[in-house]
Amino acid sequence: MDAVLTAMVEEKIGVGERNRLLIHTAKEQVKFDYALALRSPAVALHLALKALNAVPGQAVIVSALSPRYYFQVLEDMRLTCLFCDVSYDSPCMSAEMIERVIAEKKAGLEICAIVLHHTLGFLPDTRAVAELGIPVIEDISQSYGSHFNTGEKKDNESGENEKNEKREEAQAKRGVFCILGLEERDMLTSGGGALLFAMNRRDGNLLRNFSGIADVYCLADINASLAVVQFKEVLRNIERRRDIARVYTQASLRTRHKRFVPLVENEYNNYAFSLVLETGLKDVIAYARKKDIVIENAFENTAAGAGLCSGCPVSNSLVLRTVLFPMFPRLRLKDVESVSRLIMTLP
Repeated sequence: MDAVLTAMVEEKIGVGERNRLLIHTAKEQVKFDYALALRSPAVALHLALKALNAVPGQAVIVSALSPRYYFQVLEDMRLTCLFCDVSYDSPCMSAEMIERVIAEKKAGLEICAIVLHHTLGFLPDTRAVAELGIPVIEDISQSYGSHFNTGEKKDNESGENEKNEKREEAQAKRGVFCILGLEERDMLTSGGGALLFAMNRRDGNLLRNFSGIADVYCLADINASLAVVQFKEVLRNIERRRDIARVYTQASLRTRHKRFVPLVENEYNNYAFSLVLETGLKDVIAYARKKDIVIENAFENTAAGAGLCSGCPVSNSLVLRTVLFPMFPRLRLKDVESVSRLIMTLP
C-alpha cells in the first residue's frame, strides 16, 4: 500500500522510472539479459511470437490446460493453435506428448513455437522439450520461485553455493523467451502486467527491437511499484506457502483424492494446493460452501475449460475433477486449520 500510495502522491502512475526499477529489481533475482515490462501477458505473448518471426498460417503448440487468452492471441495473429494433452500425473506438457502432436499435425503445417505453461506452478522438463528443436516460450507466471526454492534454509556458505548452482542450472534449462505474468492470480502480482525476458544476449537482442514500443503497451509505474514489493517479499511468501502446504498435505493423506506430484519435490513453490477428485466436482464445491470455504475449479479459465480441446481427453477429464483450496501467504492460522479439516472430510 505504501509503494502504490507513494506513486500516486508523486503522480508517477504512467510509464517511467518505476517501470525501469522493476526491471532492475527482477534482473537481480533472475539474471536475465534483457526484459520488457508490459501491460499484460497477452502483449508479452504477442511480442514473443513476433520476435520469433511467426507469420500467419504457421502453428504453435500449447497445452490444453494453458490460459484461455493464448488461443485469442494466436487467433488474432492468424496462427494455428495445436493443443497438447497432459497426463494424470502432471498438469504440464511433456516432450513425449508434444512429439505426438508433431507427428499428428497436418502435412505442410509449419510449427514456429511451443508455449510451455508451468501449470499450477509445476515445473515441466524444459530441457527435454527444448531438445525437440522448436523455439520455446516459457510461461513461468505460476511457477516463479520454484527454481530458487531449494528446500530448508541454509545459513552456511556451502548452502548458498548450492543454491547458486541450482539457479544456474535452472537458467540453463530456460526457453528462448520467458513470460512472467503479474496478473491477480499469478505468483507475483502487480494487479496486472507481465515481464517478457530473454536469458542470453542473442535472444535479448531480439527483444531490444521492441525497446521503443509505445507506452500504451508498457507497464504503468503504479503497477510496477507493487510488483517491486512482490519481488522483495517473494522468498518469505514462499516459506509461508510451504508451511500451509505441509498442513494441507497431511490432511490429504486421509482422503481418497489424489495430488499432482512435482518432478522435484523441494523445487515446488506451492503456488496452489490442488486435488484431483474421485467424486463430482460440483458436489465437493457445494460441500465446501456449507463450511463457508470457497474452493474453485482449477482449470475453469483454461483452453480445455472453455471447451476448445476436443482431442485432449485427459485435460478435459481434469477440468471436471480438479479443485483448488485457499492458498495465499496471509491466510490466517484458524483459516488454514478450517481448510485442513475440510480436506480430511471431503466426500
